[in-house]
Amino acid sequence: MKHFTLLTLALALVAGAGAAGPFEGDPIPAAVQATGDFELGQTAPLLDHAMLGVDGERHSIASEMGERGILVVFSCNTCPFVVGNGEKSEGWEGRYMETAARLRDQGFSMILVNSNEAKREGVDSYKAMQEHAEQRGYRIPYLVDENHALADAFGAMKTPHVYLLDANGTLVYRGAIDDNVNSAAEVRERYVLSAVKDLVRGRPVGISETPAVGCSIKRVKA
Repeated sequence: MKHFTLLTLALALVAGAGAAGPFEGDPIPAAVQATGDFELGQTAPLLDHAMLGVDGERHSIASEMGERGILVVFSCNTCPFVVGNGEKSEGWEGRYMETAARLRDQGFSMILVNSNEAKREGVDSYKAMQEHAEQRGYRIPYLVDENHALADAFGAMKTPHVYLLDANGTLVYRGAIDDNVNSAAEVRERYVLSAVKDLVRGRPVGISETPAVGCSIKRVKA
């Protein structure tokens, strides 16, 4: 497995995010800390934890698991790293459905998880999630993570923050979707898709961890 320092990757990602100008909001803030974390090579927690989707049905990682694995994306409705920031950045959300389609072709599924409990009465309410999913053409589950239980168990801190699990629920990659939030056309490293390619070819994932660059997950204080 290739070894890359997270500091080097973080500097590269942050530099890319700032190339088109500063973001509004809190791109890399301090946040209420997650209560848990699991390591690469370990089985993900709460695989059977059911969460309400914008379709009115309850879904879990286990129920949505693809033949070869699943991509869990912690996301939200308003973070500029997700939805973009005008001419400054496209954001990553516009790549969600294409990523999901490419994963599906390789036997992987994808879910979106909203853990912003502190915003549940406002911009990340269930109704707002339903409206957002319809407006953005989501064709994959978009789930309410009540009391940020899944985010806490995973150690997720940002939106977006992605976790790729194999068919056994083992963590094989975590971090960012790719290396350029500003422009899909300027992406040089497609971290998630490269990890999937490695898995399909039966070889170790070359880059198994990158920094998750985004807004803080809006947790409620205990």
